[in-house]
Amino acid sequence: MNWDDVRIFLAVARNGQILGASKALGLNHATVARRLSALEQAIGSRLFMRRTNGTELTAQGEQFLIHAEAMESAGLAAAEAVDADSEIEGIVRIGAPDGFGVAFLAPRLHELVERHPLLRIELVPVPRAFSLSRREADIAVTLERPREGRLVARKLTDYSLGLYASRAYLDRHGTPASLDDLRSHRLVGYVEDLLYTASLDYTAAFSTEWRSQIAVSSAMGQTEAVRWGAGIGILHAFMAGRDDNLVRILPEHALKRSYWTVLHEDFRTMKRVTVVSDFLSEIVARERFAF
Repeated sequence: MNWDDVRIFLAVARNGQILGASKALGLNHATVARRLSALEQAIGSRLFMRRTNGTELTAQGEQFLIHAEAMESAGLAAAEAVDADSEIEGIVRIGAPDGFGVAFLAPRLHELVERHPLLRIELVPVPRAFSLSRREADIAVTLERPREGRLVARKLTDYSLGLYASRAYLDRHGTPASLDDLRSHRLVGYVEDLLYTASLDYTAAFSTEWRSQIAVSSAMGQTEAVRWGAGIGILHAFMAGRDDNLVRILPEHALKRSYWTVLHEDFRTMKRVTVVSDFLSEIVARERFAF
């Protein structure tokens, strides 16, 4: 069995289509399709159902995926063992919620690459969930601890959210004295049907009658909207608390959430990944009062 064919199989399984796998691998579509056929012939089983809109693993393909990932893990472990004394180098992709990724992590990444000049960091700070099993990221910062899968998680930090408005908005509309007063104000919140986890559905913690007149699908977007006078929003304290233009409203009402660092089990001993994971814990601990 050719390992390169197994590598192609993994790429197709994770992308769900031959075209996506071919782009990820830097190969043309015909080559990927031919190598898949060669692997299926060598194994003697059909691994994918090929459809016009993508591919789907067969029952045999699901079984083979388990062994293919074990082969990949063994290869990664062997490379790490041989390279034990080498410098930290290579690419590490971090998937993170946009608020944490853009407002907190991005300004601090230079510290990491200054320590390890051969390391390349890819930060994907978007409001979505990341699949570590599909290798969409090497490290994911998540809002919930995963309960299944071959994943290793540790709590990164708790963080708080509160009600904020701009000084200009409060000058025009007044400051609410209670949560009931929110009903007479313009509110900023999430696009509800785009919430990718229940942890983001927190408006009810402040008002069961919360109705967002302006809805933005990212934490950064909500913060900017509130900062420019759009209304009252529920913002991350580590982002809004450092902006002199934003005023905390009803500070006795706050909400706590948590960030988790999650790795695929295969990567828990990979030096470049553990170095980055440890760096995340380090900078958060250093600035824990911001959260």
